[in-house]
Amino acid sequence: MKLALLDDYQHVALKLADWSAIARRVEIQTFHAPFAGIDAAAAALADFDILCIMRERLPFPRALLERLPKLKCLVTTGSMNFAVDLAAARDHGVLVCGTTNGPGRRATAELTWGLVLAAARHIVGEDRELRAGRWQTTLGTMLDGKTLGIIGLGHVGGMVARYARVFGMRVLAWSANLTAAHAAAHGAERVEKDALLGQSDIVSIHTILGDRTRALIGEREFALMKTSAILVNTSRGPIVDEAALISALAHERIAGAALDVFDREPLPMDHPLRNFPDKVILTPHVGYVAEEVYRVFYQDTVDAVQAWLDGRPMRVLNAA
Repeated sequence: MKLALLDDYQHVALKLADWSAIARRVEIQTFHAPFAGIDAAAAALADFDILCIMRERLPFPRALLERLPKLKCLVTTGSMNFAVDLAAARDHGVLVCGTTNGPGRRATAELTWGLVLAAARHIVGEDRELRAGRWQTTLGTMLDGKTLGIIGLGHVGGMVARYARVFGMRVLAWSANLTAAHAAAHGAERVEKDALLGQSDIVSIHTILGDRTRALIGEREFALMKTSAILVNTSRGPIVDEAALISALAHERIAGAALDVFDREPLPMDHPLRNFPDKVILTPHVGYVAEEVYRVFYQDTVDAVQAWLDGRPMRVLNAA
């Protein structure tokens, strides 16, 4: 049997887990770069029985699954993966299994604060200017006494809220189903979305992408924000209307943004978001990309493959 290990961008997957238990039973091939599209993925993966993927990097819609005739088992990192059509996989006889989340949520919350600090104090820009021979070219802003607005107060949002209190910030929170009691338990005040946008110095997004949250932040919402506000997104790109964000930056309706996620990933070289080096900090979806997280992801992947080979699949995501 043949196993494809996808999305190993850093060439570390085989080093961070013990693959020996399954290496004796399957032929393992790693892929280190993203595929250009469905056609390229179908051509490269058609001969594999098992695919091990990093969550939400390569989408697996029905159109791709139906072109993988040998595929019987797909293991994704994480406890869910909205980029995999689970029903289509079941229709094609493909069992989809997951892993535990490990410390991935905490890693994303930590990166959020890295982006907040970098944006508030112009760390990336000052590093660039210093290397070019210039000294102190910007004026940063402190976080103490400022207001952080959190959209989505789940696992990651809750951690971000608790960190904000350490920095002396007032914390506002909103989501469609958020209660005042839940917000208060995380040191936040539950307000309506418009109030949050209008009062916040930093708006940080921590909600799941779905029908209700796609383009949740658009032209109308940017018009409500302070012109000095910074938008931080470590959740999913399409939650923000990308065209509206670019317009808001170009017309100085907000001061800047710090983004780890995008509509299209990897971000194309000619993307307009690359045109704001003084206003926008860009990171390549590294919220959960930390050694501690990967060690859990990959060892759980090995365990899931071994369990499937032994006829006792674990953490099945598309059971009938």
